Amino acid sequence: MSDRILKITVIGGGAAGFFSAITCAQTYPRARVTLLEAGRQVLAKVRISGGGRCNATHACFEPGVLVQNYPRGGKALRGAFTRFQPRDTVDWFASHSVKLKTEADGRMFPVTDDSATIVNCLIRAAEDAGVQIRTGDAVVSVKKLTSDIGEEGQGDTAPTFEIVFKSGEELKCDRLLLATGSNPSGFKWAKDLGHTIEPPVPSLFTFNVSDRRIQDLAGVSVANAKVKLPGAKLEQSGPLLITHWGLSGPAVLKLSAWGARFLHDRHYRTSVLINWLPQYNAEVLRQQLLGVKSQLSHRLIVSSCPFPMPRRLWERLTSSIGIDEQKRWADLSNKMLDRLLLELVQGEYQITGKGAFKEEFVTCGGVNLKEVDFKTMESRRCRGLFFAGEILDIDGVTGGFNFQSAWTTAWLAGIAIGK
Repeated sequence: MSDRILKITVIGGGAAGFFSAITCAQTYPRARVTLLEAGRQVLAKVRISGGGRCNATHACFEPGVLVQNYPRGGKALRGAFTRFQPRDTVDWFASHSVKLKTEADGRMFPVTDDSATIVNCLIRAAEDAGVQIRTGDAVVSVKKLTSDIGEEGQGDTAPTFEIVFKSGEELKCDRLLLATGSNPSGFKWAKDLGHTIEPPVPSLFTFNVSDRRIQDLAGVSVANAKVKLPGAKLEQSGPLLITHWGLSGPAVLKLSAWGARFLHDRHYRTSVLINWLPQYNAEVLRQQLLGVKSQLSHRLIVSSCPFPMPRRLWERLTSSIGIDEQKRWADLSNKMLDRLLLELVQGEYQITGKGAFKEEFVTCGGVNLKEVDFKTMESRRCRGLFFAGEILDIDGVTGGFNFQSAWTTAWLAGIAIGK
């Protein structure tokens, strides 16, 4: 093998595919690295990510804390993040003349606020490293032509793969890296090469909710709410946004990620509980309501909200439990006070479907993580086969975590694939 050029092929022209190809070509300058993308345009998902700004990573530099943002894959990534984590991502882009900035919520973007900065950086780095980029010719099949070292009759034969294109052309390589994201073809090729695929289902999505309590309140947001899926015993906190179709915002997106399989199994029809004021416990809220009833007894309930919440939301919640516009705090019965308290801290809403999260699409599911060596990202089932990115059964919550797992797994694969 040392007497000839090592041929390495990466299938998938997204973030993980590019980063692994670049790392590989920079680490093994004598190798011939080819990157294949079925579409005409590479890095399409990077271009639209973060509303066109590219949320490249998250300012969380402690691996033990970082892994808590991955509903699936956190345990496998724990060791991986000790080798390449967000600090390394920031340094890598800085070394390629791209500076990242940190926003108040920890998300990191290029200072240009333009995803084209990241796209152009990756393309330029790949070209400078000598990566051959092929676009517009889809792969239709992947085969392993030789058996692994140690198998009877094979001696020291190197693993070889054959890739067949839609055009009929064939390409052979010594090492193969699949970075095909959630594309069903990638799952099929991994399965053909001996892997188990955890069924892919959507993650990171909004909730369709049709309820008169939030009807016509699109655009109203709460800075900190707690949302709970009682059937799954899952809850998340954070900003909550009311939309034309239901509920969105980081709290909902995080809950959808952790509850992805639960929600899928219930066809996205289940109840969600909302605590609009999680910064208070129920007893403190009760005492505050009683205090308002005593001190502001002559004021109208609908126009005197004693809590930090949007006025329109307060008006809608009070009216939903039967408090009319003319009712004063003095007229609030204990029974009605209990109903108001329940509505504020445990309002029940019915999810009737799944919405989209902008133009981005994240799935949970993919290649079973036990079948991959996370020190090298090499398959435990097929020697010479490597994985990076979302083809693996890894997904993170919103905030740059999915990109970080792509950079990390791609870097590990790129470092190891030429050995």
